[in-house]
Amino acid sequence: MKSLVAFISLMAMQFTSVYDFKIKSIDGELIDFSRYKGKNLLIVNVASKCGYTPQYADLEKLHENYGNKVVVLGFPANNFGNQEPGTNSEIAEFCQKNYGVKFQMFEKISVKGDDQHPLYKWLKEKTGQEPTWNFCKYLVKTDGTVKFFPSKVKPLDQQILDELN
Repeated sequence: MKSLVAFISLMAMQFTSVYDFKIKSIDGELIDFSRYKGKNLLIVNVASKCGYTPQYADLEKLHENYGNKVVVLGFPANNFGNQEPGTNSEIAEFCQKNYGVKFQMFEKISVKGDDQHPLYKWLKEKTGQEPTWNFCKYLVKTDGTVKFFPSKVKPLDQQILDELN
């Protein structure tokens, strides 16, 4: 296990910017984050069986109404209370059927622990915060700063909207 932690740490160190990442979408397409250069990113760890799951609706509204100011990126994770047990295809179907999700969703990853995905390791290094539950949010601004918002802060909260200048 220590070698896995060392490997993940080494992997995270090679990423100097969020734009260095390449991660598979929920349908298996490799997404090069360089496509998001010059845009604010709202990175959210999501789950289908959580009390915060209705935030999918607000994430979609944010995507629709503020898409010119922020790109919403959803990362399913099963790190909290086994609240995302589904496969990538089951998650995609759930999101489309129940919330009409059109924002970019990614393959299921781990957002904390020994197998924490390098993106979330990078976000933790930038903010000193890692997800405490589902629907934590990281706003990566165009100037490279990263802000953390806990689950209780809704996607359309004024705290987030004020950052989208």
